Amino acid sequence: MTAEKITMQDQQLKTPNEPIIPFIAGDGIGPEIWDAARAVFDEAVEKAYKGKKKVAWKPLLAGETAFKQTGEWLPEETVKALQDNLVAIKGPLTTPIGHGHRSINVTLRQKLDLYACFRPVKYYEGSPSPVKEPQNVDIDVFRENTEDIYAGIDIESGSKEADQLQQLLKENGQLEKVRFPETSNYAIKPISEQGSKRIVHAAIDYAFKHNLSHVTLVHKGNIMKKTEGSFKKWGYEEAEKYGERVFTMNTYADIKAEKGQEAADSALTAAEYAGRLIINDVITDNFFQQSLLHPENFDVVVTMNLNGDYISDALAAQVGGIGISPGGNINFETGQAIFEATHGTAPQFAGQNKLNPTSIILSGAMMFDYIGWHEAAKLIQDAIAVAIRGKHVTLDFAKQLPGSELLSTSEYGNFIAKTIDFS
Repeated sequence: MTAEKITMQDQQLKTPNEPIIPFIAGDGIGPEIWDAARAVFDEAVEKAYKGKKKVAWKPLLAGETAFKQTGEWLPEETVKALQDNLVAIKGPLTTPIGHGHRSINVTLRQKLDLYACFRPVKYYEGSPSPVKEPQNVDIDVFRENTEDIYAGIDIESGSKEADQLQQLLKENGQLEKVRFPETSNYAIKPISEQGSKRIVHAAIDYAFKHNLSHVTLVHKGNIMKKTEGSFKKWGYEEAEKYGERVFTMNTYADIKAEKGQEAADSALTAAEYAGRLIINDVITDNFFQQSLLHPENFDVVVTMNLNGDYISDALAAQVGGIGISPGGNINFETGQAIFEATHGTAPQFAGQNKLNPTSIILSGAMMFDYIGWHEAAKLIQDAIAVAIRGKHVTLDFAKQLPGSELLSTSEYGNFIAKTIDFS
């Protein structure tokens, strides 16, 4: 075999038998969880394809590790390698709060236009959970990844930019809405029609591909009418392009206004019976309540950047925490994607070989699914299920599961790999 790049042809990924896949081990606990994960990945590929396929891993630098070696937090050669090879995986990267360099994660998403943060949240039997019925949580979150507050348009009080912004607000009769203008900092929240529609499109396509029933737009449009309210409006507009394949709650509202409640309910029931995809929406705070009370009512959730950050972590907490939560940042139009551990670097535990590598392992399974290696992905997911169900777990779970076998990071990775080998 010869190592080759993954390419995008006719809107489809083309994966060679030995794809070059870049990886960034990450900072803090990153290197040790990556080592555990890589052993699992290689075993799954070998078991699934009997030597006919393998990954040519390509190491790249980013984050604190890169800064110490090169003086740059995100070397240009790393960005270029990610662009050239389309699909990559990474561990957690250091992001100082309140000072220093900007988030590398956010920078990568914007440089590579990885507009969809895809976070599937599901329960693995045996995972410790604070809720009574975590098995009811099976929700795929699509978070817009390039706009919103994460655009990084931050303005400090007393600066020239703050003065200019306050003057603009004054000229437009808006400054009186600022309670303490002289000491206020500002952040600007861009929400665009293009950004909103493409993330909603991705979510709907995913729902159709996986035979799911509902796509829910989550927003705070009752308060942020021009930004999040427009996200809702544009989302419904995008949904309506699918014609008779979908039934939107806009349609429901129109029928109700014209023919009454009974007719609207009847139309909705008929749409559900016919297997049409239902597109609805919910206010963000209500979503948090409903996702605790009735998570089974949600299949695919699509929302903006900040909401998505909160939602994906909150849902993860219901099924065991972000330590086992996978994630991918994807541009479904170009094929560019980075799969990643969704937790932090935990520098206080670095080098102790203690923490849970499941997040990056399951992110690797997502990556294999994405490139079309579904057999390898399933082997990994099944082995994780065996480990958790049998209480072969790392420190975070062992403390909550009486009678569990406490494994180090590397031991856990070896257990998963051996479980694959004997499957």
